[in-house]
Amino acid sequence: MKKILIPLIGLIAWIWVTLAFAAKDLEIKGKQLISQKPPFTLTLPSEFRLIHSLTQEFQQESSRTRVYFLVKEKNKQIEEMLILQIGDRTNPQAEPIQAPSLKPYMEKRMYLKDRKKRGDLEIERLIQLLAWNPEASSLQPIVKKGLIIPSRWAMQGQFLFNYVGEHVVLVRYSRDVNTFGLKVAETGEKWEKGLISGNERKVVELFQKGFLEMVDSFQIKNP
Repeated sequence: MKKILIPLIGLIAWIWVTLAFAAKDLEIKGKQLISQKPPFTLTLPSEFRLIHSLTQEFQQESSRTRVYFLVKEKNKQIEEMLILQIGDRTNPQAEPIQAPSLKPYMEKRMYLKDRKKRGDLEIERLIQLLAWNPEASSLQPIVKKGLIIPSRWAMQGQFLFNYVGEHVVLVRYSRDVNTFGLKVAETGEKWEKGLISGNERKVVELFQKGFLEMVDSFQIKNP
């Protein structure tokens, strides 16, 4: 049976859309994120600014992907970023839209991977350490706004859910490890699961607490 997969951000040609169009489906009020399609709300860890959105149609898969870029910055340097990606089924007669399971960049720097039920929904969660790369194609919409993404280690949390086969939602939230007020190692080895301790462990714990609070704040209106 053919499955429709939500296309992940990669080396593909995106069709750019305006923030005015995005505002029809997504709204940011302080720390509150409000989505219309699918209908859900989320309390964010910080106050973010929506700086860009884009969409692409996939006619053969009967799907559409919408992406929203939210940032928290200081002196034009990114401290936190959140990328919200929503896959929509565009043909009601097509197979339910689906998505692959979350995967870490490196197992040894992954601190959480699980699934949690929320009513009829199942939410998949993942927390890991990764390196921000300002040259990455997926981050160019932020760079082109004149903002600086430092080449640093960042904590990242992802969560994914499928809304009744009509939408798949992926949230990717990351934060510079140097913004927690603690002196931390610059080498990746210090962050490995079997070796992590001291301030590095504290940063993981602080990030995990904030990220899971955001996931727990998630509220959706059932169809």
